[in-house]
Amino acid sequence: MSIKRELSDPITIRLPMDVLSEIEDVARTCERSRSWVIVRALKSYLAGEGREVLELARARQAVDAGDVHDLDEVLEEVEAITKGAAA
Repeated sequence: MSIKRELSDPITIRLPMDVLSEIEDVARTCERSRSWVIVRALKSYLAGEGREVLELARARQAVDAGDVHDLDEVLEEVEAITKGAAA
């Protein structure tokens, strides 16, 4: 059962020839299209490094907005909690 996804208008990109060659090798080996390989690669990037970029941007925004905690205070709280749990 194939799920139909809404697709964007076509986009044009220029790739280094060595990258294109690798994409074509993978596509041929998997018997898939170049688009399929590129979409999988982009999803992988977005799930890893792309997510990190967005998380860092949100963290910077939180710091700029003053939504921060003093490390010494946090460590004191952790110490108090762990001492209480040990008792």
